[in-house]
Amino acid sequence: MVFQKPPDGGWGWVIVVVSFFAQFLCYGSPLAVGVLYLEWLDAFGEGKGKTAWVGSLANGIGLLASPVCSICVSSFGARPVAIFSGFMVAGGLMISSFAPNIYFLYISYGIVVGLGCGLLYTATVTITCQYFDKRRGLALGLISTGSSVGLFIYAALQRALIELYGLDGCLLIVGALSLNILACGSLMRPLESSDSPPPEKSCVDKAPDQYLVYREKEKTVEENISILEKGYLDEKCSNNMPDCKQDGILNKNVLSSINVNEKDTYKKKVVEQTNFCKQLAKRKWQLYLNYWEETAVLFKNKVFSALFVAILLFDIGGFPASLLMEDVARSANINEDDYRMPLISIIGIMTAIGKLTLGILADFKWVNTLYLYVTTLLMTGMALFAIPFARSYLTLAMLSAVLGFLTGNWSIFPYVTTKTVGIEKLTHAYGILMFFAGLGNSFGPPIVGWFYDWTQEYDTAFYFSGFCVLLGGFLLLLAALPCWNACANQSSKLPPNTYSYKVASKA
Repeated sequence: MVFQKPPDGGWGWVIVVVSFFAQFLCYGSPLAVGVLYLEWLDAFGEGKGKTAWVGSLANGIGLLASPVCSICVSSFGARPVAIFSGFMVAGGLMISSFAPNIYFLYISYGIVVGLGCGLLYTATVTITCQYFDKRRGLALGLISTGSSVGLFIYAALQRALIELYGLDGCLLIVGALSLNILACGSLMRPLESSDSPPPEKSCVDKAPDQYLVYREKEKTVEENISILEKGYLDEKCSNNMPDCKQDGILNKNVLSSINVNEKDTYKKKVVEQTNFCKQLAKRKWQLYLNYWEETAVLFKNKVFSALFVAILLFDIGGFPASLLMEDVARSANINEDDYRMPLISIIGIMTAIGKLTLGILADFKWVNTLYLYVTTLLMTGMALFAIPFARSYLTLAMLSAVLGFLTGNWSIFPYVTTKTVGIEKLTHAYGILMFFAGLGNSFGPPIVGWFYDWTQEYDTAFYFSGFCVLLGGFLLLLAALPCWNACANQSSKLPPNTYSYKVASKA
């Protein structure tokens, strides 16, 4: 199907609004899972590392399953997938209210809700890109803030609901609110196809049709021969019984010759079809080999390899802070009366501000997006190192604000990826990076929780987290130094289609 030119407005702004609210309703509870994390610790009495798996799966499984989510949106469209994801998120949250143990939550909250979030994210981004071209960056920036605003509101909302109705009532009400995703998804009207004729099918696309034609021809020939033979023999036998046997033999000989000729023609067609299928399989295998060759070429790029390590270490070390900050405050024996706002809410609102601010900075020509991204990594590492020294609500709130703002570097990550590998390989490279980001999201909180279970304090855990983020930042900075570009210019044996990040005044 050929879609018409993106309107860059009109119904597209409705798409932006409903995508914003869809992400708000979908990601509010999983991102603010730190509030529920405390309740699950008390309810099930499991270790912090084991309990942290619930929130980490809910936030990481959607990234890990991003290729599957993309296939679903491509096959069924954004609107059906968005509506289906609403059922998954709402159903997962409601079922989680009846969880008898932590293992049940791994499935109901971690996998079901996580997959629903991944499907919805892919659907909202895809349909927004279809409706916008020149204003695509603005539209994507607006809908991405929905998750951050959801984190800010749901942190306080879930705490209030727990106080009023308990943990089970909170999950039921939040799940019921998520059903509004169905209304948002129903408004995601697909972009109408243009009136231009569809492109002619290639040989690969025509293969199934041709095969069906051959089968129909074979079936028709056999049926006609059978009917002709039967009718001819019946007529001769009724008119002239003595000649019936002789004419029947003659007729069978004639029809058998016709049958042989038709079958020979069909056999030739089958041979052609078999050869075509062999060529198709060979072509598919070649595409598969090309994919892995292109992946190997990407990893020959020093900056891309460092970026892959940096995003993995950043999510292992940086993501647990937003999940565990509430438990850090409780472990520091901070009086609940001092709480003016949940720390998770502070992280959420500052993440939204960080996304917008860093995105605006990335548009300035004098700002290098790679160095800007490295700066956020290094500052995040230092902020994580400072958490063990925070012993009051004020200091934890300030560190939460800093970490939330720096987490907004997700808005400039696509810029950095594009500058590193080129626009032609952006989709391939971004999919690989998001997969490893999902690994970091999935394993980061349990690792930090296991450190606490081992040492009975968070100091060592956040020293480890800060070290991971700083290591990733320094590796990325080292790979982006201008000296590598000078060496690359002197070398004449660069792999084909590789890109080196040129540190220039333009971002």
